[in-house]
Amino acid sequence: MSLVPREPFGGLTPLRDAINRLFEESFIGPYFEFFTSRTFPLDVYETSERQQYVVEAALPGFKPEDIQITAEGDTLTIRAAKKGEEKVEKGSYVRHEFYAGEMSRSVTLPTPIDLNKVDASFEHGILSIRVPKAAGAQPKQIPVKVKETVSAK
Repeated sequence: MSLVPREPFGGLTPLRDAINRLFEESFIGPYFEFFTSRTFPLDVYETSERQQYVVEAALPGFKPEDIQITAEGDTLTIRAAKKGEEKVEKGSYVRHEFYAGEMSRSVTLPTPIDLNKVDASFEHGILSIRVPKAAGAQPKQIPVKVKETVSAK
């Protein structure tokens, strides 16, 4: 006679597994995109001279006229909008992930920026924005003065 471990609740799914499955079925699927805003990846770095920031955003499939950039104070905002297709007969989709609509990102930079000198270029789906620092935001070297002390004799 062999011993078989007996489950006290008759093999019911543990509560943790049931909740995990509930969240997976609720949010991971075709309807998950409605709960999250669309966004795009970007990199922000400071040049080696520390004179400006460079913001690079990946916007494949967009055209330069689809992109709007605004700068205010120390914040840079990028908006990209793409219109949907106009009645293209492709049959019935099995999966449809091409995005039509608006995406935006705002980046707050660590120092004030020179709004009049911001420059943007777009090549191969990468938006590159050069953002010079404001003149007052440049690092300044402060000389250290030495006080002479009078020695007691």
